[in-house]
Amino acid sequence: MQVHTYPIEERIQWLINLSRKHSELFCSPAASLARDRYLARHSTRIAVLKCMDGRIHIPHATRTPLGIIRPFRNLGGRFDLGWPFLGKLISDMAQDAASAGHRALLMITYHLSRGDCSRGCAGFDYDTGAAIAHTHQIRAQAEALFGRDRQQVYPLVCGFETDTDALIIHGDRDEVLDISQLDAGDAPDLESHLMTVCPDMPAEVRRDLLPLLEGNLTHVHALRGVARELDIQHREWAICVGRGFDFLHVPNTALIIGPYSPDLSTPVHKAAGIIEHNMAAGRIPDDGFMLLASAPYEDIGPDRARATLESRFLTDFAREVIRRDFPELARRMVPHTAVVNWRTRGLELLD
Repeated sequence: MQVHTYPIEERIQWLINLSRKHSELFCSPAASLARDRYLARHSTRIAVLKCMDGRIHIPHATRTPLGIIRPFRNLGGRFDLGWPFLGKLISDMAQDAASAGHRALLMITYHLSRGDCSRGCAGFDYDTGAAIAHTHQIRAQAEALFGRDRQQVYPLVCGFETDTDALIIHGDRDEVLDISQLDAGDAPDLESHLMTVCPDMPAEVRRDLLPLLEGNLTHVHALRGVARELDIQHREWAICVGRGFDFLHVPNTALIIGPYSPDLSTPVHKAAGIIEHNMAAGRIPDDGFMLLASAPYEDIGPDRARATLESRFLTDFAREVIRRDFPELARRMVPHTAVVNWRTRGLELLD
């Protein structure tokens, strides 16, 4: 029996248990030392701008340890580095990396399905060309922000093909490195392929990107011949608004909306429409869906109190959008508010 078929209360309890297990693993001595060792060997700070689509989980698809890649999610992967909160977070990440003597890699992603365009990106009305054009706009913004020589922050346009979970690396002159087109034994050639597509990428960044590509190559070939209907079709049954959802490393469980856009109502509306469609198509039960809002904190006291206020605001905001735009669906909404201890990655429910 698959999780998406459980009654809604059991699905919610499963998700909460998943967060607890993730926190326990994240805090374990072995995991902590493994992260420290990985970051000592691969010091480039990596952030990924991606769609809220629950099928796109870059750490899972690249077999990268959790806690290494910093995700930013929004509807369709639509971002603007001029958005005040988003721009500051990314600038702070770049500054922290530079202060430590390291570089940063900004993976700017779009997604598509080669098997059926209707499994593509709803945020761009399934227009892959428009999605790619937008990623190039973000890359131009990153170059204006951090330098066109790309030596401190390297903005990399990447596709994610959801039928195969394959990464597609884009160069400046229409060159691509499509992991799905490589053989399992091509791992030793990945560096030369990457140098051909991205000749200006600093050696340090290339060194730290290669483990992701190698992991993706292994992952893609492990999936060949495996029935993947649950992965390639939308089956999300939760809408998560805010930050602190690193524990949701199970694909196709939740639509995750980061608090970065000045207009949160549009991604919340789109997410609710996907949930409603999943129920109507029989891909998930129609007995309910979860709305979970969270905000991270690092210190007790005012910082946790600030996270509590932020999370409650996000819950109220998303709930009102869904009640206004989807009154029938809203009757099946099970809202929860939480904060996340960023030191332990522990989810703390407030209600």
